[in-house]
Amino acid sequence: MDQQTISRDGTPIAYQRTGQGPAVVLVSGAMSTGATVAPLAARLSDRFSVVVYDRRGRGGSGDTAPYTVAREVEDLAELIEAAGGEAALYGISSGGALALRAAASGLPVREVAVYETPFADYGGGVQERAEYTRNLTEALAQGRRGDAVELFLRLTGMAPQMIANARQSPMWAAMEAIAPTLAYDDAAMGDGLVPRERLASITVPVLAVAGGASPEWLRRATRAVAEAAPQGTYRALEGQTHMVDPEVLAPVLAEFFAG
Repeated sequence: MDQQTISRDGTPIAYQRTGQGPAVVLVSGAMSTGATVAPLAARLSDRFSVVVYDRRGRGGSGDTAPYTVAREVEDLAELIEAAGGEAALYGISSGGALALRAAASGLPVREVAVYETPFADYGGGVQERAEYTRNLTEALAQGRRGDAVELFLRLTGMAPQMIANARQSPMWAAMEAIAPTLAYDDAAMGDGLVPRERLASITVPVLAVAGGASPEWLRRATRAVAEAAPQGTYRALEGQTHMVDPEVLAPVLAEFFAG
């Protein structure tokens, strides 16, 4: 990240801007930095001015306690201002929940697209999320960052043996380093349910995209986002999973953001 803006509470937010055209800001999900969405940015930069950034508490950005979701919305407000005063937003996974909040808050957003924001609209989902929140809060309060990462990986459905292998991998230290931000994504997701009232207040076009090979509950939650937004559209990408291929996603986003 070679540029920086200062958010309203004084937190430095690191970002990078590539390409020419209408501005698009990409919002990463949990356990991710701006580098995670950089491959997608590269595929959009021939038509758009694309901003990728490290969300607060990650990468080159700072952090300021206490955390609130409103502060992350303020971060986006500063990035949009730096990008020219208006932008489209794209958020993946829990980053989608943040992008939708920003659009609903009245920021100068042209369109907002999300990919598989994992709202828990399934039997037992809210209870599962509440238990995750309790356990995550406890693990972070006790400094058990590795356990916090494991809780998140279990929530995503990763098999126990894969988690055990991940703990022994070189990447584990980097995951532990940003483990406190898991609480930020958890807060952005609210109670875990599709925020229908908030979505109903969004006055710009919303594109909700899911992978055709993703779990049925994720596709159902994504469709519910589109149905709750007054100008919502649902798309399923054949053969894609939660780890969506930027080559497949980019043309869909480009068409949407081009209006």
